Amino acid sequence: MTELTELQKYEFRRSLEEVRKLSGRGTELISLYIPPSRQISDVASYLRNEYSQSSNIKSASTRKNVQAAISSILSRLKNFRNPPENGLVFFVGHRSVGADQTNMIQFVLEPPDPVPTFIYRCDSNFYTEPIEGMLVEKETYGLIVIDRSEATLGYLHGKRIVPIKNMQSLVPSKHGRGGQSARRFERLIEIAAHEYYKKVADIANEAFLAEKDLKGILVGGPGPTKDYFVKSEYLHYELQKKILDTFDTGYTDEYGLKELVEKAREALKDLDLMREKDLMQKLFEEIREPDGGLSVYGEDQVRNALMIGAVDTLIISEDLRRLKLNLTCPSCGNKQEVMAKDSTADVKCGKCQAIMKVDEVIDLVEELHKVAAENNTSVEFISGESEEGELLTKAFGGLAGILRFRVN
Repeated sequence: MTELTELQKYEFRRSLEEVRKLSGRGTELISLYIPPSRQISDVASYLRNEYSQSSNIKSASTRKNVQAAISSILSRLKNFRNPPENGLVFFVGHRSVGADQTNMIQFVLEPPDPVPTFIYRCDSNFYTEPIEGMLVEKETYGLIVIDRSEATLGYLHGKRIVPIKNMQSLVPSKHGRGGQSARRFERLIEIAAHEYYKKVADIANEAFLAEKDLKGILVGGPGPTKDYFVKSEYLHYELQKKILDTFDTGYTDEYGLKELVEKAREALKDLDLMREKDLMQKLFEEIREPDGGLSVYGEDQVRNALMIGAVDTLIISEDLRRLKLNLTCPSCGNKQEVMAKDSTADVKCGKCQAIMKVDEVIDLVEELHKVAAENNTSVEFISGESEEGELLTKAFGGLAGILRFRVN
């Protein structure tokens, strides 16, 4: 499965936010989910049948709007021979804009995860439940909980724990006999323990080395065994480098895996947080220079620096929402250009006060990202939930950059 870029995640998140806000009159909003396995021809046939059935709708305006929405989807489907890798989601319909008027709205999304099942729904709100939560991070971590008697291995996929194997060690417990017999028995115990650790490592190596995007490995257990296992470097050297930390857990079975993930929550959270902290720290260091150093902030300043290829790293808040709307008044033909947070904002004509029609939506983030790509500028998105992200939004309008060279 192809992983979404940060820009695609931003676009998906922004569209989903807009869709959630919308409501229509009666049942005029159509939500259509097409799984990747569904033939486009089958979907088109289903929609033509729905179009025919909609002729039975009593309300003339609702009937007209539903049929217009179905026709719009059928028209868009002609652009696809097959569904994309993860399927397609359509949100199409008419929303009320007051004074008994409606506007057609259309969102066509390629979700970050496969659409699980075919869904067609007409309602007064769009049905977004199947794709809610799709942008939750799904990074993969290896999990090992171990002591001298038992070990369990597993994966952490996003928020889902997947056990791989549970092993009993068969290492004998120590006994109280003395003399040479005790020393010989101790050696046998240590040999058995060593073989057990090797066996655990072999299973971990086979499982974790096959995972291309493994972000790290977490090791837990109730005693010193976990630390000995890590320090003795039983794992493959590539995996050894990915060990993030060891954590105290009370169990070494499947429950121990859950316990390990809970204990490691802060450590996992801090990984991304540290990246953001380092990036913002670098920006602040430049800002504190007497001449502003290699920092740039403010929409116009950032745009100008990007255009001349002066920006090395463009820093954008995930919460930045700035759209340029090109509008036309359906009543008097007046044209306007306004800035808004979402494309569904109702804008009144400056001449006749009618609700204006949106001709074009230009997203600031998408526009800047395109310019950045043309100038080999790296783009970093900062979470709006972190302290750094909040500061980026409040102090710099959600947009800043670190320069390659000074610009006036």
